Amino acid sequence: MVEVITDNLAVWTIALENKSGVGRGSNKKQTAYGIKKLRELILELAVRGKLVPQDPNDEPASVLLEKIAEEKAQLLQEGNIKKQKALPEIGEDEKPFSLPENWQWVQVGGVCVLENGDRSKNYPNKSLLVDSGVPFVNAGHLQNGRINKNNMTFITEDRYDLLKAGKFLDGDILFCLRGSLGKSAIVENFEKGAIASSLVIVRLFNRLSRFYFHHYFDSPFSYSMIKLYDNGTAQPNLSAADLGKFLVPLPPLAEQHRIVAKVDELMALCDQLEQQQTDSLTAHKTLVATLLQTLIDSKNAEQLTQNWAILSQHFGTLFTTEQSIDQLKQTILQLAVMGKLVPQDPNDEPASILLEKIAEEKAQLVKEGKIKRQKVLPEIGEDKKPFDLPKEWKWVNLGDVTQIKGGKRVSNGYKLLSEPTPYIYIRVSDMKNGAIDDSDLRYIDKDMREKIKQYIITEDDLYMTIVGATIGKCGIVPTKFNQMNLTENAARLILFDGCKKEFLLKCLESEFCQSQFFDKTKQVGVQKMALNRLGMNTN
Repeated sequence: MVEVITDNLAVWTIALENKSGVGRGSNKKQTAYGIKKLRELILELAVRGKLVPQDPNDEPASVLLEKIAEEKAQLLQEGNIKKQKALPEIGEDEKPFSLPENWQWVQVGGVCVLENGDRSKNYPNKSLLVDSGVPFVNAGHLQNGRINKNNMTFITEDRYDLLKAGKFLDGDILFCLRGSLGKSAIVENFEKGAIASSLVIVRLFNRLSRFYFHHYFDSPFSYSMIKLYDNGTAQPNLSAADLGKFLVPLPPLAEQHRIVAKVDELMALCDQLEQQQTDSLTAHKTLVATLLQTLIDSKNAEQLTQNWAILSQHFGTLFTTEQSIDQLKQTILQLAVMGKLVPQDPNDEPASILLEKIAEEKAQLVKEGKIKRQKVLPEIGEDKKPFDLPKEWKWVNLGDVTQIKGGKRVSNGYKLLSEPTPYIYIRVSDMKNGAIDDSDLRYIDKDMREKIKQYIITEDDLYMTIVGATIGKCGIVPTKFNQMNLTENAARLILFDGCKKEFLLKCLESEFCQSQFFDKTKQVGVQKMALNRLGMNTN
């Protein structure tokens, strides 16, 4: 089985997975999906007894359990542990798969002592943490199977002495019961320390390999146990009692050590492959970015055509990852807003004339009382123009060519309806892929519609989100949503005649515009784009 893994490493290393970063404009990061699955396979084979051969001369796990029972009785007699509630026998129908002959099914609580942190009045809340002293470990300190001492939190010796539980020892395993369920770490090189309430101490009896059990906790089988006992609430949660019921495939002690050695060997190989893949992806990304820059540096559409002809000969080599394809899409948008994507036609009416017509349209709408007189936006100085435009193009602010209006929050306490009414309430979560998704709509009734009837959007408009991590997400409004109500977390962009919404959308989607929206939030906490500042973005 090991040969199947090692002989086909190339298959595992080419599989990639895209991970979206947090926040608008963040780049998708590629993870070594194939290597991640390979690691999981190694651990799954390990706990099923398929990673190393069995040795008939090994002392069987049944004898090991007898010795553990003796150790447990001795510790109980000495008062070093409390009497545990007997765990029920594991029935044949409860055993998930067959084990090698000398293995045994056990439960976590049957081969270790589980100890929660002290949850009494002595528990150290944040106000009791100090800059140095006794380590006080929380789930965030558990990294890569060990306790990261960087950014450690501490309690005083006096507070530590008050604790009646949750004091760990070297060799213990710390297991996360809340949030990052299943994350675990082995305690090494700590004189003393205590755990936060999100963790539990797993203290194995002496005749067991803590490294084998740590690999078990990392295995897909252990995570299947978590799914079985997780309480299913919004905050993933387990109790120590639930952890004690987890089924564990227990090999003879000698085989535990062989399994640990083989797992470590294969994981080291995975580390090497992952680094090689990272180096390769970094080089590929740099190459693609450099070559795409030659397109952006083209002086005009004719030169762009020549540069693209050269680049396209290597299309199949360059654009092999989703990230590189995203880079290409952004380059196309950048070329579009720079006026380099298509040739200019000297017979086209120049943008200066279009702006004069928009000014006349605005004046007429103000005269008719259909719009309010807008505050004059400042001229765009030469030092604020990021790049040169074709002769007949003009730099403008977004507010020069659109009216920008906000949506409206429903009244406090009002619950949006899931049953359809004639009045859809468009939320940010409905704004997807440059349009509006209708798979999970919410509605308002006639009375609420009357209260917020002026806060609508039409099929002639564009929308833009203005709050949170998705600031700047833009799209076209399908006909179905014409005249429907718009959330306060998005803006309505009403275009003046002569401004084509499809072109403006492409401009707004470009990295050039998107970076401006994000920079203009200038707010701590939940980010929000003020509508008056949105109008001052340059296009």
